[in-house]
Amino acid sequence: MGRSYWLDSFTGKTWEEFLKAGANVSGFRETRKTTCKRVKAGDYFICYITGVQRFIGVLEVMSEVFIDNKPIWENQLFPVRFNVKVVHKLTPEAAVPRNLIEHLNYEKLTSSSAWGGFLRGSPQKFHPHDGELIIKEIIKAKDNPVSRDFDKKKYFRTPKTYETKNGIVTIPETENNEETHSPELKNIQKPEGNTVTHEQIQWLLLEIGSRLGLDVWVARNDKNKEFNGKLFKDIKGMRTELPNQFDDATNRTIQLIDVLWLQGDSIEAAFEVEHTTSIYSGLLRMSDLICMQPNINIKLFLVAPDERQDKVFEEIMRPTFAKLKKPLPKICKFIPYSTLKETFDRHKSMLDVMKPNFIQKIAISCEGDEI
Repeated sequence: MGRSYWLDSFTGKTWEEFLKAGANVSGFRETRKTTCKRVKAGDYFICYITGVQRFIGVLEVMSEVFIDNKPIWENQLFPVRFNVKVVHKLTPEAAVPRNLIEHLNYEKLTSSSAWGGFLRGSPQKFHPHDGELIIKEIIKAKDNPVSRDFDKKKYFRTPKTYETKNGIVTIPETENNEETHSPELKNIQKPEGNTVTHEQIQWLLLEIGSRLGLDVWVARNDKNKEFNGKLFKDIKGMRTELPNQFDDATNRTIQLIDVLWLQGDSIEAAFEVEHTTSIYSGLLRMSDLICMQPNINIKLFLVAPDERQDKVFEEIMRPTFAKLKKPLPKICKFIPYSTLKETFDRHKSMLDVMKPNFIQKIAISCEGDEI
């Protein structure tokens, strides 16, 4: 049986620490121990830098998995380890950009945004074709290096994480008002092609739910809105009232969620669209819901522009969300705009025969564990 190829995600900082320590041990979080047991000596780790989104090297696994608490990385322990040998190594300038994904065909990932989720957590097993192709590109870059500028702040920056008895959380360093100060938000106002609006994304979610044969709900304050001349209230299955099964505070929270899918009196899924508002505004509403109704069983999704993905992951790992009885990163998933639009365009003629749980398959887990 041939070797397997595995993703080994680093930040620029942890990659430099790995090299400084001798580049002969790679490690993962304790929560990844079960997956690590599937990695065998002779397999290859394909190394990826999350901040600048580039493939930077290949390591050969030289041992079975073992546990070691010797410090290698400054901010995290990563005790689930392997002895490794560097097979190929690139500089950050010559590293292979993530746009290589255009040539990959991993059957479980249907969009570049889905690849973004795959590349956050490691180890993850590549399709053999994709692993071989990435390595060929790394060798090509090694033999004929092309220097590409990279953002050093992104290379070295990583949200500091903290181990707690309830898991890992982040404490974002800045609390700027994103609405007026964040370059990230200014950049999404004028994306390439047609401008995407909050109303368009709401309409897509409502239309998909309706075509799936579900009833739908739009936030109480958005009842009279429209997209492209199509009134939300005219969408088939639009509810005018919600099931009154909770206390007043819970009901009010639910009524303000951007989009709901319902089947009878059961809420199947809840979506918060974060277009130009602070990411945590939607997360707070979901958090409130979980705190008030810890036994509630609703699939939660945060929908936002692709370029806000890192911000979503950072915010959802705040202690406020990550230390809930039901940690929000475990029960809320992220859907990038491009994935939602691609899904609707690809499946709109067959949505009436699809099951609502397909939405889980296109969403990205918010549980990140890159090294």
